Amino acid sequence: MKLSRAEEELMNHLWSRKRAFMKDLLDSYAEPKPATTTISTLLKRMQEKKFVGYESKGKLREYFPLVSKESYFSRHLKGLIEKFFNDSPAQFASFFTKKTDLSEEELLALKGIIDDKLNQKK
Repeated sequence: MKLSRAEEELMNHLWSRKRAFMKDLLDSYAEPKPATTTISTLLKRMQEKKFVGYESKGKLREYFPLVSKESYFSRHLKGLIEKFFNDSPAQFASFFTKKTDLSEEELLALKGIIDDKLNQKK
C-alpha cells in the first residue's frame, strides 16, 4: 500500500521523531502549519493502512511508525522499477547514472557499493 504525498510528509516527521503526540507533529511543520483536523485525518488514514500505531497516554495519543522508512522506500522503489523500467534494475541503474549529474567520486562510490554486494554473494 502506498502513502499520499501529504501522508509521506507526515510519516517523515514521525520517522524522525520515532514517537510523537499530535502537538509534536504539528510543531514539526513549517509555517503555515496544517490544521489539527488535517493531521488527525491523515493519522487516521495511515492507521487504517497499517503505517502508524498509537498508545493512549491519558487523553492523548502517542503515535509511532509501524513501518520503517527503509522498508517503505524499498517497496516504493521496487514498484517504480517494475512500473517504469520493465522490472529491470539494470534499466533503472542505467537511467539513474545517465540522467543524474554524478561526479566521478560519486560513481566510484556506487561502484564500490556494487562490488561489495557482489563479493557478499560469492
